[in-house]
Amino acid sequence: MSGWWAYLEEQTRREVDAAVLQDRRLLALKSVWEALRPLGIGLHEAERVVHARYKALGDRVQRTPPDPLDLPSLAARTEAFQGRVAAVEAFWDGDTVHDWFVLLVAVLNSPDGESHLATVYHHPDGTPPGVAAAEAGRALADHLGVPFHFASPDSPDDAAPRWRTARRLTEGP
Repeated sequence: MSGWWAYLEEQTRREVDAAVLQDRRLLALKSVWEALRPLGIGLHEAERVVHARYKALGDRVQRTPPDPLDLPSLAARTEAFQGRVAAVEAFWDGDTVHDWFVLLVAVLNSPDGESHLATVYHHPDGTPPGVAAAEAGRALADHLGVPFHFASPDSPDDAAPRWRTARRLTEGP
């Protein structure tokens, strides 16, 4: 385990462990980083401290279940959105905690914007996140009668063109 753990006050250790046990990784990370930043710890090292606590607490961590990808659940989410769904889109994102993952969103018109449908880190059956997100997104788009867009389903690319950008390029100025 990281030697930084020893520098945390007991109260902070309890806060970090409580956050980890509830699978609230960012809250745990915030506690570690804020407490140890005056000593020179960087964000990456703070992440290692939290990761070590996840390993130490093991099966006691109440893992957050993955977002549902079944059509009824996704369709129900879209019904709660303010505005009309213009498209369903999947795109890659990533961080140092989860590595690469796919965000599935409903692109909205009136009001312009997007609403989160699901985050796909991995599929329980081992299906890669790009494949699982593409299948779920395509099924939802077909159900809603709107386009589905996923510029890079086979490999992580967080710079791939988004639906609105690709649409503007094909429509021209």
